[in-house]
Amino acid sequence: MKTTLDKATRDELISRISNLNENSQAQWGKMSVSQMVRHCTAWEELISGRQKFKQAFIGRLFGKMALRSMLKDEAPLKRNTPTSPEFKITTNGGDVNAEKQKWISLLQDHGQFSHDSIEHPFFGKMTLEQVGYMAYKHTDHHLRQFGC
Repeated sequence: MKTTLDKATRDELISRISNLNENSQAQWGKMSVSQMVRHCTAWEELISGRQKFKQAFIGRLFGKMALRSMLKDEAPLKRNTPTSPEFKITTNGGDVNAEKQKWISLLQDHGQFSHDSIEHPFFGKMTLEQVGYMAYKHTDHHLRQFGC
């Protein structure tokens, strides 16, 4: 399974991110390209340890089961997979290119992660290995959403 802890995989994702621009159109979902890029940057800030969230009650009930289901194979995330409220971006606009560079920088940091786990607001505690797999699936999902 692909993981962002692998440099070649990060380089592939960075190349795909570079293909996004302010005119990129979603092939599904409700997000604009600027919302998607800011959403992905917010997610990267969580897994880098720059943002912290407590696990939601519903996540305590179903989070681990959902995470296992998502990571059981290499299949991409399904279209319109729900997101945690903390990562919903409701405003449009902003500098897509600047946000892309921030996203790329955060993605490059995966090679130097020093934490053993993170606390996701739905999934709960995730190991570094789970973070690498899920980060790939999440990034790939949104890049496919915009045809990249």
